[in-house]
Amino acid sequence: MNKFEDFKIKKQLKKAIADLGFIAPTPIQQKSYSPILGGADFVGIAQTGTGKTIAYLLPILQDLKFSDQPHPRVLILAPTRELVIQIVEQIEKLTPYMSIRVVGVYGGSNNIDRQKRAVAEGQDIVVGTPRRLYDLALSNVLRLKSIKKLVIDEVDVMLDFGYKTQLKNIFGYLPEKRQNILFSATMTTYVDELMTDFLVNPIRKTIAISGTPLENISQETYTVPNFYTKVNLLNHLLKDKEEYSKVLIFVASKVNADRLAEVLDFESEISVIHSSKEQNHRIKSIDKFEKGTSRILIATDVIARGIDIEKISTVISFDTPFYPENYIHRIGRTGRAGEQGRSILFYNEKEEVLKDAIESLMNYKIPFLELPKEVEVSTELTPEEEIKPIDPQDETDTDPGIKRGASFHAKSAKNSKERAKEKSYERKIKQKYKKPQKRGDKIQNKKRKNKR
Repeated sequence: MNKFEDFKIKKQLKKAIADLGFIAPTPIQQKSYSPILGGADFVGIAQTGTGKTIAYLLPILQDLKFSDQPHPRVLILAPTRELVIQIVEQIEKLTPYMSIRVVGVYGGSNNIDRQKRAVAEGQDIVVGTPRRLYDLALSNVLRLKSIKKLVIDEVDVMLDFGYKTQLKNIFGYLPEKRQNILFSATMTTYVDELMTDFLVNPIRKTIAISGTPLENISQETYTVPNFYTKVNLLNHLLKDKEEYSKVLIFVASKVNADRLAEVLDFESEISVIHSSKEQNHRIKSIDKFEKGTSRILIATDVIARGIDIEKISTVISFDTPFYPENYIHRIGRTGRAGEQGRSILFYNEKEEVLKDAIESLMNYKIPFLELPKEVEVSTELTPEEEIKPIDPQDETDTDPGIKRGASFHAKSAKNSKERAKEKSYERKIKQKYKKPQKRGDKIQNKKRKNKR
């Protein structure tokens, strides 16, 4: 099936696909359609940016007939609010000629009472994050016994976030007889355990190993000694607005995201998203970046898995990711839909071992570039660099003071603060980013597993 016309698709879906300008299905879409349409449990392993969402939505929508029953027949789980919103938007784009009711539910600033009313009105498809879905099921507003198809999208991230308990709780509300569909960018031990526990003879399709870099993405790397020298290099590169027309910058923590936005030269062109930003702020930031109002988006890995934006010219890993798989997810944000993309990795001495792990995973040596002569090397260190390496899974650093690099020029008053004011700012940030009670990262998951 080299074209969507070759699929067994109802005319309403074909018309929507034509309106969207889709012609040829991606490999994961080709291999997923028939097994999912046939009702088998299915596991799809494919890189970010290969069209996984369409891969499961097309056969589900093809099989979903009109009904006015009040309770949903399809449940889609996603790890982040951003991904929930994008899945709902994709469903709406595919169903303008169909009578399909869909709602997205998630926590944060979105009011649960409003979501309860939307669910109670009657829905065919409910898309949501695990905690909010479980809350709605507990309140008896969301009835799941009529669910025929369960989709878990980005299941590897879901388990990394510590959602395994919530998933098991939700499974208890679902009918035993249902179709299970799992999609993931990586095949981890936790994904394998979930398959063993809850899937029945699943059909598994692996399109590309997670470590395989996309051929249409050029990769480069710089060795940069510290945070503020990285800022100087970034300022130097971003001066070329034609070359760096739409730039996604990944950082290791919320504190680094705020700190970087504070000291970059391009304040009016920057948007920032991380998990402590209000939902409306996050939505507006992504919308501004998507529409080109802001040229630069600074994000953490936790949030960025929900980003699906076209025409990103460059992905810059300001901090080297702790898990090498996350590098693959990062660079998959550029070079979408077969276009040429570019990835630049910054690393320092402490991050070199992480860079080596990335190259080992890809079986590819990232081309090295010398630091431009115009870029001044700063001797100033952040508090984290003075004490210990940043833990990229910890978005709640407890000593996030913002200092000014020695080589910086004064671009605005806020970057020329006296030390006393700076300490006051540190205290505010400390209070804002106090430790949450639960951190579902991989390290904790491993500890739990070892205790059993």
